[in-house]
Amino acid sequence: MKALALIGGFGTRLRPVTYVVPKQLIPLAGKPMLYHVLDLLPDDVEEVVLATGYMADAIDGYVRSHPPRWPIRTVRESEPLGTGGGMKNAAAGMSDPFYLLNSDVIAAADLGSMARRHRASGGVGTMALARVDDTRPYGVAALGDGDRITAFVEKPEPSDAPSHWINAGLSIWGRSVLDRIPPSRAVSFEREIVPGLLAEGVFGFRLAGYWDDAGTRERLLRAQRLLFDGGRGGDGRLPAGSTGDGPVAAMEGSSAAGASFGKYVTLGPRARVEPGARVEDSVVMDGAVVERGAHVVGSLVGPGVRVAAGSRVESAVLADGAPGTTR
Repeated sequence: MKALALIGGFGTRLRPVTYVVPKQLIPLAGKPMLYHVLDLLPDDVEEVVLATGYMADAIDGYVRSHPPRWPIRTVRESEPLGTGGGMKNAAAGMSDPFYLLNSDVIAAADLGSMARRHRASGGVGTMALARVDDTRPYGVAALGDGDRITAFVEKPEPSDAPSHWINAGLSIWGRSVLDRIPPSRAVSFEREIVPGLLAEGVFGFRLAGYWDDAGTRERLLRAQRLLFDGGRGGDGRLPAGSTGDGPVAAMEGSSAAGASFGKYVTLGPRARVEPGARVEDSVVMDGAVVERGAHVVGSLVGPGVRVAAGSRVESAVLADGAPGTTR
């Protein structure tokens, strides 16, 4: 099997950081979000195809310099094509069946088991489903016997939602579904294609572990907490010379001697937290500096940002040189 990862979104809800870096490269619990998604794939995947759009050069450069354990191929789209259009644009040479991954979901999922369930079902598709209380931002599945999906409604009002089981952004499809997607235009796979596939057999695969959509600051930091608590944040030890609680994922070249930490922090490469500063429940990205005596809480500090000495930053998204930056 091959895997197709969709990386076409603009990350608008994480601006201004996503003006300068694609959201898939924001580090959570010590590695980029994209790599946490790829980590769910079984080792025997033959190839991962990245369907890229916004800031494709940054994605290409990162995967070349930090290759994952599978062969990677990128296919760019010259204009936004939506989920279905991105799939169609990257369809050449796809396996039958193939994994389809959203690049901004953080989950505990056994995709090998999902593949075995897919083959046993004899259907055209299998979708991982997560249970949520608020279904409004998501596609929602109605489930029949054997968890066959009998209806799929995209972003319904709560009164119209057929269940609390939503599309978790991890699925397996037969290659024939790619032929159903019209070429050379933007297509929503979920709205325009999936409902027409239900008669051919689309089945749900209910996730028992954690799941989150890391599309906003609040959900991104919640996803980081899930990763740390799930053991996917390395050893979590405090950086040399620092004090506090942790876990902290300190990436290559970062430093924090004399600083203190609360829980759930990522320090990106070459990030620096100066003596007397404190960081908790946050991500401090590549080359950012938290100066002496500053306090950062619940925030995303973008690449190269300097948080001024003695200041307090709380519930913020910061990026130097980008429209809409707040400090």
